Amino acid sequence: MERSFYVSSSPHITDRESIPRIMYTVTLSLLPAAGYSVWLFGLRALVIMLLSMAACVATEALVQKLMKRPVTVSDGSALLTGLLLSFNVSAQVPLWLPVVGSVFAIAVGKQVFGGLGYNPMNPALLGRAFLLASWPTHMTVFSGAPPAGGTVSGIDVITSATPLNVLKQAREVLANAPAYPVEKVNQAHEAVGQLYDSIDKIFLGQIGGCIGETSALLLILGGLFLLYKRYIGWEIPVSYIGSVALLAWIFGGTEGAFSGNILFHIFSGGLMLGAFYMATDMVTSPITSRGRLIFGLGCGLITMVIRLVGGYPEGVSYSILLMNLLVPVIDRSIRPKVFGGGAKS
Repeated sequence: MERSFYVSSSPHITDRESIPRIMYTVTLSLLPAAGYSVWLFGLRALVIMLLSMAACVATEALVQKLMKRPVTVSDGSALLTGLLLSFNVSAQVPLWLPVVGSVFAIAVGKQVFGGLGYNPMNPALLGRAFLLASWPTHMTVFSGAPPAGGTVSGIDVITSATPLNVLKQAREVLANAPAYPVEKVNQAHEAVGQLYDSIDKIFLGQIGGCIGETSALLLILGGLFLLYKRYIGWEIPVSYIGSVALLAWIFGGTEGAFSGNILFHIFSGGLMLGAFYMATDMVTSPITSRGRLIFGLGCGLITMVIRLVGGYPEGVSYSILLMNLLVPVIDRSIRPKVFGGGAKS
């Protein structure tokens, strides 16, 4: 009786995991945070998510068709890019905005380089950066409850109701206290106190901000699930969050060095979304363990520099994009040992 065998080159290892399986699993892990955002911001948030995902899938199919490449939208990567991009905008943006960002993310951030596996930067973050540079007013108007459950005295939270925005304004006042009236300085102190007293609201997501970065709790649970599935490694989230925590403690306070509130800085903004879902992208992150640790540390450093002295209250997106560009340098500098050898390749 004849038997047929598959002949292939080594390594002879099989696994149930595949790109579509990984992409759809990561998307599913984001659904609790997505559902919470719909509950928090209303059905408009759901519409933005669906529009962004549909635009990404349609753009990928169209570009691949025009370039006479195999259409691979079924692998789930475009769907995930659309969801992540929608997580990075406010529920108050015009409905055309996430569509434009999605087209840019897929066409320019991914397909122009050859498609999945060839893009040097995270497409969703590149789309967000494009939107922020092109329509900054739309991208910095947020919806939701003010950070402390009400208007923070003396601090404008009508069009920028995010904790990091309020802290940045308060730090500016306190750092230049002699230039401001005493009443304004007292209001800034009060604002900082209210922010630090509302960390539980920030952790649970009862704040204003982008659609998908409000609930640190749900993003952490999703990230832990991805760690359990081994779709991501521990190095980038730990080094990223750890470096932000250290720098926030040393430089992020309003009462001098070593006065920063660590929990406020790590739960606010897009850090959890970036650390677990954006920076860990398998295509745009280093391949070695040491390389991923360096990558995470670099992201944390750039994030805090932007938060503390930059022009934006948040620096997660730009920090990851800048470190994406350094990945080839990191990979060339830190190479794994040749199997069976003692020297670096």
